[in-house]
Amino acid sequence: MADFDAASKSSVDPELQDFLMAEKQKAQLSAQIHEFNDICWDKCMDKPGSKLDSRTETCLNNCVNRFIDTSLFITTRFAQTLQKSQSGM
Repeated sequence: MADFDAASKSSVDPELQDFLMAEKQKAQLSAQIHEFNDICWDKCMDKPGSKLDSRTETCLNNCVNRFIDTSLFITTRFAQTLQKSQSGM
């Protein structure tokens, strides 16, 4: 099986490999978003009601801001990694 994997990787179009890598990164980011949403919900929502109290609203706001900061950081790192891999070719 290892011989098949090595042979198939060598015959795969580099453009397809780049596409698959980008899709994998998108899937990883999406998984992180869902995990982060779960964390924020569990952390901030004591008792769901018809209206958010100020503490819950502040908590969710801070949580979302940290999410945005983290997303920007991850996106920048992906871009740097991609640039390094492309310049190395």
